[in-house]
Amino acid sequence: MAENRATVEKLLAPTDIGLHVIDDPDVARLVIHHNHVVGSHLVPGLHVNVNELEDGVDAKIVLDEGVVIAKPVHLCFGMLPETGIQKINLDVEIGARAKIALQAHCVFPNAVDVQHLMDAVIKIGEGAEYTYFEKHIHSEHGGVKVVPRAKVELAKESRFKTEFELLKGRVGVIDIDYETVCAEYSFMEMTARVNGCADDYIKIHETGHLLGEGARGVLTTRIAVRDTARAEVYNKLIASGAHSIGHVDCKEVIQDKAVASAMPIVEVNHPKAHVTHEAAIGSVDNKQLETLMSRGLTEEEAVDLIVEGLLS
Repeated sequence: MAENRATVEKLLAPTDIGLHVIDDPDVARLVIHHNHVVGSHLVPGLHVNVNELEDGVDAKIVLDEGVVIAKPVHLCFGMLPETGIQKINLDVEIGARAKIALQAHCVFPNAVDVQHLMDAVIKIGEGAEYTYFEKHIHSEHGGVKVVPRAKVELAKESRFKTEFELLKGRVGVIDIDYETVCAEYSFMEMTARVNGCADDYIKIHETGHLLGEGARGVLTTRIAVRDTARAEVYNKLIASGAHSIGHVDCKEVIQDKAVASAMPIVEVNHPKAHVTHEAAIGSVDNKQLETLMSRGLTEEEAVDLIVEGLLS
């Protein structure tokens, strides 16, 4: 497939991906602008099939059994126009004992009224590892609505790690709903870091089912909101397998007239399972603030540094 080099470069420009990536024959990539594949390159053992739709794409990603992808696979989903809808239907199958790490950038640098909708089904084979880092880059207008949905199945002794990050540009609206089901001795970790301002709205709903014996899971959320932004976090971890272990960790910092809520739910259905949780919501720590200001920082600089530390 011929690449649209100019569009690829425009989409990657706001990211931290060096343009050398699109020239590296050892790096797999898939770049989608609205509903068109504008860049694609595969490596042995990795199969990607994309069907273009009216407002997005159906994408099937398969990694063969036992294949280990040495370098991160780069995905980029985005839209350069100010308005539009992008729907990504993603079907992922990771073969047994295979290993892959994906770095996804979702780029909407000019958005005024854009919707980014993702619906993913992910199946991770026995002993396989799947890592997915998703970084959003939005415009300063707050004109993006992001609605990702994912259902993840982990086979025996598999590992799943995902990170969602939106620290650059206005959030707009984010409504995340991820659910994982973990078989015996599998491990999952889901992390979200979001910085909201103005009238941004952030909703995160993550659920983990530790079904198998010895399954482990961690749900971590870090949110900062200011102005009149709102954040709602619903994290639920259910331990049903013997010796399954889990932890829910939510920290939110509010400033100005922002509002934040957290609802960590832990449920244990086996006498030999154990799940813990912690949640903290409040303003910037005064002691940290005073310490930084005593070293010459203004109050605004000190607050920004503390928030940056929380979200790092």
